Amino acid sequence: MNVILLYITCKSDCGFEEHVVSTKKIIIVGGGHAGIELAKRLDNHAQVTLIDGKDSFVHTPAAIRAVTDPALLDQLIIPYSNLLKEGEVVQGWVESIDSDGVVLSDGRKLDSDITVVATGSTYASPFKHTSAGLDDFRAANRQAAASLVEAGTIAIVGAGPVGAELAGEIAEAYPDKEVHLITDEASLFPSYTSGLAKKLQADYSALGVHVHTGKLVSNLKSLSEPYAGVVELPGGESIEADLVFPVIGARPQSALLESVDGVKTAADGRVEHDGWMRPSKFRSSLFAVGDVLASGDAMTIVGISRQLPWLEKTIKAVLAGKSVESMKPYSPWPLAPIILPLGPSLGATVLPFGKKGMAVGHWLTAKIKGKDLFIGKYRKQLGQD
Repeated sequence: MNVILLYITCKSDCGFEEHVVSTKKIIIVGGGHAGIELAKRLDNHAQVTLIDGKDSFVHTPAAIRAVTDPALLDQLIIPYSNLLKEGEVVQGWVESIDSDGVVLSDGRKLDSDITVVATGSTYASPFKHTSAGLDDFRAANRQAAASLVEAGTIAIVGAGPVGAELAGEIAEAYPDKEVHLITDEASLFPSYTSGLAKKLQADYSALGVHVHTGKLVSNLKSLSEPYAGVVELPGGESIEADLVFPVIGARPQSALLESVDGVKTAADGRVEHDGWMRPSKFRSSLFAVGDVLASGDAMTIVGISRQLPWLEKTIKAVLAGKSVESMKPYSPWPLAPIILPLGPSLGATVLPFGKKGMAVGHWLTAKIKGKDLFIGKYRKQLGQD
């Protein structure tokens, strides 16, 4: 039987807040943005265990600017040690998921009543860590930063959020370098209002960035790390680059879920779900969230900002004895906001008003993200100064 414990804490204003702590066990696999926030939200409501192979959280959006300012690494890599007050963080890699918990690669078995997989996605170096570890991530960032200092001509292949921001960061930090941003799309961010592309293009012009739209690059030597080489464009045009950044999108880390019976993957490699973020009809207590889930949202922090409140509410309802099916199915962002700083003071943002959104410029973009890149928010969330 589910035992409910009540306790009362006195806050600094001497008000009172009631917490309900269940003896139910929740395992969250993955300590990225989705994993840490969900663990934090449920910490006072169940016995939460967060599992990750590393000992620290990596705030990956700030890793873009860290290519021009490696000192940021010490701010964006944040220990898990102060994340949870009631639950615990276990360091290890999950090998498999079964009906009542998970098994780690070292043979440890951890039981759970609810398991949530938030394994996220991978990206080209040096913008995300890998299973190689944080030392490898730091070394890759420093190598890219050193190569950037020496480079005269830089080609960025891919103009999604990472490529778009990277072009702005490099041009702002190194105004004398020749920066090329290349995309096979007919325009920048065509799914959004044309005002976004206009604002970004104006900033790129001011920064001296050469934007190439509708250009498919077919001769990339690497999809996983920067390199030096010639970038061939359609029509015989080419760019001899001292440094090429391949930034053509994130890849979901879905292998763990794919080994579970009943799990199917979508065309983009993310796992499908039943409407309630459950990827397998055979595992009613197994959920997925974030980049690994074919939720209909983009693989961004903004995407999970809609998913997490829904999943938190659903799990709390389950803890209270309700069925998952009694909750409304998850519905993705009709049009998610997007925030694209080009350095600390430039860039553009789309707010979710209208069919394609409303584009706004420098002041709001810098205020929301450009100046701090959310580093302060995540350091506070993880209990750091």
